[in-house]
Amino acid sequence: MSQKWKRFKKSYLLYSFKRDPIAITSFMILAFLILVSLLAPLISPHNPYDTASIDIMDAEIPPSWMAGGEEKFLLGTDIQGRDLLSTMIYGLRISVLIGCGAVLLQAVLGIIIGLISGYAGGKVDAFLMRVADVQLSFSTMMVAILISAIFQVAFGVGQYEDMAVPLLVVIIGLAEWPQYARTVRASVLGEKGKEYVEAARVIGLSRRWITVRHILPNAMSPVLVISTVQVANAVMSEAALSFLGLGMPVTMPSLGSLINSGFEYIFSGSWWLTFFPGVLPVVLVLLVNLLGDWLRDVLNPKLYKE
Repeated sequence: MSQKWKRFKKSYLLYSFKRDPIAITSFMILAFLILVSLLAPLISPHNPYDTASIDIMDAEIPPSWMAGGEEKFLLGTDIQGRDLLSTMIYGLRISVLIGCGAVLLQAVLGIIIGLISGYAGGKVDAFLMRVADVQLSFSTMMVAILISAIFQVAFGVGQYEDMAVPLLVVIIGLAEWPQYARTVRASVLGEKGKEYVEAARVIGLSRRWITVRHILPNAMSPVLVISTVQVANAVMSEAALSFLGLGMPVTMPSLGSLINSGFEYIFSGSWWLTFFPGVLPVVLVLLVNLLGDWLRDVLNPKLYKE
């Protein structure tokens, strides 16, 4: 482990990161937001799941710096009387959990299918890529809305609320795996004809070992870049589904469900109900995309200019 850490400290990746102020700033803010979301039960001023501490008479209190605001509710309260700041912290945790879980699922599926397709070739490659083409012909939101609506009709809204988080992970994950599969397949096609793969075949290594141990590590650079973009897409997909009423229920705060619950009040003067929950996912996605752009530039030297 110490040798790996020493190599990392001398790597070009860390060298480039320390000399890019945008990447450093984005990483620090993103790390802070993720840490805050993970420590939500410890640092949030109130617990939005504790119904005993919620008073409906506190509904729609404006932020503390406005007339009628209270110091204990820094960003005001929502229509249920919950502290908006605390609800956003808990909602951020759910959104990050769904985004990372969905990306992990689609990455595992996409990498496995891409490896098999690229290395096997022939009819296997043609079949798997046609399945991916069919999947890509449908928009992510269309697939997610269809599966979510069918589940709610089949099992009821109550059962859906209990299974909302894992179900959204599966829905968003299944909708986006072709992005990984096609990228990994292209990398495998470029690698499998190289000399080190031929040498591994000559000494009798199995296809599985060659694919996993030798080809996969050389195909991971584009996967890392895609993952940053896909995390942002997954967070926005969750927010969009929740806004449409097909994602997280109002009783379980996520950034999308908070925007949905406060949207109808935006023209009544309670603008904070939608504004603050709407700004947070935009900031989160912006930070992830900035890091993704930096990572893409570092891992693709062809993009550099003299």
